[in-house]
Amino acid sequence: MAHLSITTAAAEQIHRVLDERGHGLGLRVSVKPSGCSGYSYVLDFADEAANDDVTFEEHGVMVFVAPEALEMLDGSEVDYVSEGLNRFFRFNNPNVKDQCGCGESFSV
Repeated sequence: MAHLSITTAAAEQIHRVLDERGHGLGLRVSVKPSGCSGYSYVLDFADEAANDDVTFEEHGVMVFVAPEALEMLDGSEVDYVSEGLNRFFRFNNPNVKDQCGCGESFSV
């Protein structure tokens, strides 16, 4: 069975954004072919669940993953980090074999 974990920091950010939006079920995560290394993460907020979504829940938030992205994301941790003035979701993905220099794309 696939697994995806959500850090406390990521859960707090998801809660914060959903509260600001005033609606939504959680975070939607997928991947798309892109960049110099092969794939990039796609993040959006889910207002409804698709019939085939795989749902992970931790710290009171839900993350929805499309089945076609599940193999590439299996075992990943979704985190929210601050580096200097930048704040962003970071994926600690054990399936990544290589990343481009800018960190925008990855290969599995």
